Amino acid sequence: MRLIFFTLLALIIAAGVGVGATWMTATRGTDFGTLTIGAWTARPRAGTAEIDPYARASIARSGELPIGAGDGIAFIATADDNKRALDGRCDVEVSGVTPPARFWTLTLYDPRGALIANSVERYGFTSQEIVRSADGEFKIRVAARSRAGNWLPTGGVDRYILMLRLYDTPVGVATRTQRDAPMPAITTVGCP
Repeated sequence: MRLIFFTLLALIIAAGVGVGATWMTATRGTDFGTLTIGAWTARPRAGTAEIDPYARASIARSGELPIGAGDGIAFIATADDNKRALDGRCDVEVSGVTPPARFWTLTLYDPRGALIANSVERYGFTSQEIVRSADGEFKIRVAARSRAGNWLPTGGVDRYILMLRLYDTPVGVATRTQRDAPMPAITTVGCP
């Protein structure tokens, strides 16, 4: 009787750990094959047949449609360069240059992946509409209240995600460093 009890207990514990680990990887994803440059993180294999099964499960659960490997790559940032979470009540500056790409977009999402409602209905910028300085660099102010220049409203939400999509770019699986792909800096300028 004791043997049966401990066998059943071991099976229940193993099943619980297995289901829990599967749930965590499907909801939070994994770091297998990720590319991290500064505050930006991407999964270059997400749009290919070589995607790892955990990332595949995470994408299937979220309903996200990843960019195909031949089309480009998507980077996300949930924190600034100092690892401080992006807070919609703070002023954050995204500045610098992007890696070479024919076209890029920078979009603001809530943690669930939905666009953040705001009064001016501005959800992001593209490489064609951004105002740049003479040297080609840009500055985007992400803030709750209106700012001069390139302003992206947060609607005052607690947390948000920035997504930078690069289309027709050499950035991908072989990219490893900031020198290979110069990513924009993300700096928290001020908080109330």
